[in-house]
Amino acid sequence: MAARAIWKGELKLGTQKLPVKLYSAVEDKSVRFHILDERKRNRVKQHMVNPESGKEVEPKEIRKGYEIEPGRFVILDEEDLEALKPEPSREIEVREFVPIDGIPQQFYERPYFLGPDGNQADYFALAQALENQKREGIAHWVMRNKEYTGALGGQGGYLVLSTLRNEGEVIDVGKLPKPAGQAPTKKEIELAKHLVSMLEGEFNPADYKDEYRERVLEFIAKKAKGHAPRLAAVKTKRKTTSLDSVLAKSIASLKKGKRAA
Repeated sequence: MAARAIWKGELKLGTQKLPVKLYSAVEDKSVRFHILDERKRNRVKQHMVNPESGKEVEPKEIRKGYEIEPGRFVILDEEDLEALKPEPSREIEVREFVPIDGIPQQFYERPYFLGPDGNQADYFALAQALENQKREGIAHWVMRNKEYTGALGGQGGYLVLSTLRNEGEVIDVGKLPKPAGQAPTKKEIELAKHLVSMLEGEFNPADYKDEYRERVLEFIAKKAKGHAPRLAAVKTKRKTTSLDSVLAKSIASLKKGKRAA
């Protein structure tokens, strides 16, 4: 099935504008369950209930509040929230270009494809230029009443636009606990380098699957046919304390596997 555009806009670079279409680059495949009545097997509904009285609160009596301190809220009406929404726009404005490795990985959030919507020559020229020069554009746009910042790059001859998290959402690596205990020995470092070199390869997406999802769907399919499938117990791995012994065993196992191949 051909990809369907979810949004249209214009890519703005200085005074130039390039019509584009936005496509989802990923698809959520999570297994989702419905909440059912145990006896009648029909779906049940959720209701808002006052925890003190136990009575249901009607939708018209519900308000949105922001807690500024325990038990104290600022109430916002729909009119307030509507007035705070950003001005609608169809422009994706690129303000600067940065090296492709200039954005830390934890900033990237959700990827989209940008496809041409008219001038294909300029579109593919831009995609090729970004890919060749290993650059990404920092883009700003408004979509569905929300402001976004993203990274615009080239991939496989096409444009890819990834939304970026805001600075306040990203944890600085410097805030992580500092390494405790003794520093790695020279032997451990050399063994680690050797292990990395032995595992060198190319990324193949087909090698990485959601095994839990596959097990759940397989279990559901069997149960739907009236079977009573059994689940194998999850095996726990033994813990080791010596880093160099772990690395040495890993290297020995890899060598053994290569000899057998």
